[in-house]
Amino acid sequence: MAMEIDEQRAWDAFERRDRAADDRFVVAVTTTRIYCRPSCPARRPRREHVRFMADGAAARAEGYRACLRCRPDEAARDREGVAKALALIEAAETPPSLDELAAAAGYAPHHFHRLFKRALGVTPAAYARGRRAGRAAEALSEEGDVTQAIYKAGYSGPSRFYEENGARLGMAPSAWARGGAGVTIRWTIATTSLGPMLVAATDKGLCRVSFDEDEAALAARFPRAAIEPGGTALADLAARVVAEVEAPGLDPDLPLDVAGTAFQEAVWQALRRIPAGSTMSYAELAAAVGRPGAVRAAGSACGANNVAVVIPCHRVTRSDGTMGGYAYGVDRKRTLRAREGVVDPD
Repeated sequence: MAMEIDEQRAWDAFERRDRAADDRFVVAVTTTRIYCRPSCPARRPRREHVRFMADGAAARAEGYRACLRCRPDEAARDREGVAKALALIEAAETPPSLDELAAAAGYAPHHFHRLFKRALGVTPAAYARGRRAGRAAEALSEEGDVTQAIYKAGYSGPSRFYEENGARLGMAPSAWARGGAGVTIRWTIATTSLGPMLVAATDKGLCRVSFDEDEAALAARFPRAAIEPGGTALADLAARVVAEVEAPGLDPDLPLDVAGTAFQEAVWQALRRIPAGSTMSYAELAAAVGRPGAVRAAGSACGANNVAVVIPCHRVTRSDGTMGGYAYGVDRKRTLRAREGVVDPD
């Protein structure tokens, strides 16, 4: 049985050239008899000249031909190629080269580089580094010996780990192993129209933004970090966060000090790319990071978001268009979305 397509949501995705929708349907233009991907860069036809179909086979069955610009019939091959590269990265002890990944996927290196970045939002090298750093973070939480944890994650030595991850992780490797020891986190409680908000940051950027939490909750999350009142040092950053609550989307460049697995970080990057006033389903989010089958994992990555509003997981919906849950209550989620002009059916 063919999947029913929501015409209005499909048109909205087509208008904004949403790459996450490329896996869900094709766009057939009755005047030209051509079908395209939703993300096709070509000029948009009038609405009355557009039909949405499940896939290229359905369009060809009705006499349409594939667009030579966006090549919609290659979408499945592209997904398979990215999936092969991801599997190779996961299985490798050291990050594979671009040539190795491209060969496994069946593409020329320069073309595959663009394809991979378009699918996941990061380059193959950045994804591989992130995945290895994620393994290191996991190992550091398990190993008593930092050096052994670094080798276990696949690095050639501690210097290589520091070179790749010193700025990215924010906390030193030994701090990961000791629950944040040696790291100073400054905090404040900011007043917002949605209630009191905890704002906490390291010298690198925001590490925790949450509603209805206090210093005790922060200390429980970072039990061995030095927790200090923010004072004037945090005032400007906290004011920017409050402004983001009152008018979401106005300050997309707030500095962050957050780290997760490579998949989580890819999801968080995809969330930050959703424009204010737009929404994305969990399925679309999973597809946006090249893992269309990982819908549940995409939801879990949203739940692991440490910086509410700044990484806007409130812009994600269920597949039926309803809001779904939110760590800080659906009323806050509804209000944040309403401030961006989103009207929810529920």
